[in-house]
Amino acid sequence: QVQLVEAGGGLVQPGGSPRLSCAASGSILSINAMGWYRQAPGKERELVATIIFSDGSINYADSMKGRFTISRDNAKNAVYLQMDSLKPEDTATYYCNAKVYFRDHDNWPQAGDLWGKGTLVTVSS
Repeated sequence: QVQLVEAGGGLVQPGGSPRLSCAASGSILSINAMGWYRQAPGKERELVATIIFSDGSINYADSMKGRFTISRDNAKNAVYLQMDSLKPEDTATYYCNAKVYFRDHDNWPQAGDLWGKGTLVTVSS
């Protein structure tokens, strides 16, 4: 079984700088890319940023550039999101995504598009 586990959400004051983490576990063979998405109440899920594991190439949604920084740790199969100068409108559930190859129950390699359960970040005083 492969899964993503996120951490780092919670209540943050405006202007705060929390850091989210996400680690992939299980029979992971390789990770192509990991990323962060978010979904605010009443809105659709939107891209925050993605990172390619092989070369570190990064893609940010235009609206996320400047205050959000994505990084990775290949050895830990982990991705991080540093969020700075948070605003109330950044309140959302943040989801981790990973595009991976893994071994299934029959030990066959499979491609997978994994999602974490999400971590809620509430920006409020």
